[in-house]
Amino acid sequence: MASRRVRPDPARADWERTARAAIGDRVDGGAVPLLVGPPDDVEGAALVDQGFPGEFPYTRGIYPTMYRGRLWTFRQYSGFASAVETNKRYRYLIRSGQTGLSVAFDLPTQIGFDSDHPRALGEVGRSGVAISDLGDMRTLFGGIPLDQATVSMTINATAPILTALLVAVGEENGVPRAQLAGTVQNDILKEYVARGTYIYPPGPSLRLTVDLIEFATREMPKWNYISVSGYHMREAGATATQEVAFTIANALAYVRAVQARGLDLDEFLPRLSFFFSSDRNFLEEIAKFRAARRLWAHLAKEELGAKEPRSWQMRFHTQTAGSSLTAQQPELNVVRTTLEALAAVLGGTQSLHTNALDEALGLPTARAARLALRTQQLLAEESGVVSTVDPLAGSYEIEWLTDRIETDARKYLDQIAEMGGAQVAVEKGFFQGEISREAYRVARAREARQEKVVGVNAYLEGNPRFSLFPDSRKRGTPVLRITPEQEARQVARVRRWRRQRDETRAREALDALRVGTANGQNVMPLVLAALLKGSTLGEISDVWRELFGEHRPSRAF
Repeated sequence: MASRRVRPDPARADWERTARAAIGDRVDGGAVPLLVGPPDDVEGAALVDQGFPGEFPYTRGIYPTMYRGRLWTFRQYSGFASAVETNKRYRYLIRSGQTGLSVAFDLPTQIGFDSDHPRALGEVGRSGVAISDLGDMRTLFGGIPLDQATVSMTINATAPILTALLVAVGEENGVPRAQLAGTVQNDILKEYVARGTYIYPPGPSLRLTVDLIEFATREMPKWNYISVSGYHMREAGATATQEVAFTIANALAYVRAVQARGLDLDEFLPRLSFFFSSDRNFLEEIAKFRAARRLWAHLAKEELGAKEPRSWQMRFHTQTAGSSLTAQQPELNVVRTTLEALAAVLGGTQSLHTNALDEALGLPTARAARLALRTQQLLAEESGVVSTVDPLAGSYEIEWLTDRIETDARKYLDQIAEMGGAQVAVEKGFFQGEISREAYRVARAREARQEKVVGVNAYLEGNPRFSLFPDSRKRGTPVLRITPEQEARQVARVRRWRRQRDETRAREALDALRVGTANGQNVMPLVLAALLKGSTLGEISDVWRELFGEHRPSRAF
């Protein structure tokens, strides 16, 4: 990596002393220079040492023409109430120009409970769509062309079950599993760090993750079987550097686990994908994406030993930062999201979700979701930024930030390797501790108004009233609410599904799953068979609860 030292310049030193005295120290503690000058070596080296787009180490993008050849995929993360309501939203978004579906599941679905389970009470359909069985999945994708629309599913602990459900629905509609395109998150390690929707201990959970990867590698050549996510760690408080380092550390753990299963590195690595946040620090976020691409390319080629160029390329989805959205002055969230989306585009993302302005208040309304989608379309069609590949390359500030993030991320990776890898670091609470300290620092800085959030701790005057209820007569932002009646209908539907199935066949399939899991078989064919015979998501999850137990979080940090 080329040096980014600044030429000694007495005039510059005098200027910087004056500037520092004028502005004082900000929250960053002066870590970012006020002005980054040219490197010590030849003029223009910042351009030369990065290579060209589409070439190793892919700092400038994984494709030679990037958006001149093909735009990023427009996604909206959607799901609420039942499959019926969510299917209507999907059809609406597709008519509005969305090119990929991104499925949000409710909390019971994420942690392996059917909608009628006592622990699901009050949570059904609230944070996403409720899916308990094959009937729900049929309804969710009814009328959706699965041979044309790509599907992304944010699901982890129950990822094998939801993937099998999608396979079943696709094949029922004449779309073979080999033709299904899209992504399943299937990133269980970060759940122990930030998101919390784990079920089983890390060891057995990692086994299920690898089972899905192995199955999809063999039978679903268009399917991205894992999306290693830094997004949720960033939402929990991680810095840009921590997001890059911890995400890549988890990716390395998955790769080594899959290699231990006996799969060829260049067979499965080209469809490993990543998922990052795009936050408000515009230049840092652009540099973060460039640094992550370059770091992963070097690790995949030099440390892991991958031979194929596609194995070195980091493909990633981006979502604008949910944690940046505010309930106060919610219309400002349109500005925040646009800034974050532009950073993701300039950073070279392969797909993008833009948050809706009302998400700090509740689930997005149809109108807000459309505005969020239109934000992407405006960037693509009107901004002009798609006309040039990596338009900020060669900016001294961008190149300096890119180098800094990569260097600091490598230090974290070395530290994690000394611990024994990401799984050990997660079990010891290392990731959690680092993120918690940063989140605490930021909270204190905002309380002291050292870090300003417009409309929250600065520029408070003129805050409009907002309403949490769509039928309120007060002026403000309407919010989508999930009613008890909607939950009751979903609960009744699941119970009707069980009454109408062949109970004997369902139980036999669950018994086969229990035996096969205990014997070390790949669970995916067994899960698919159980679902086709009427077994539910909760029942399959309970088989694994019996065999693996449930995880209790570490309090080490």
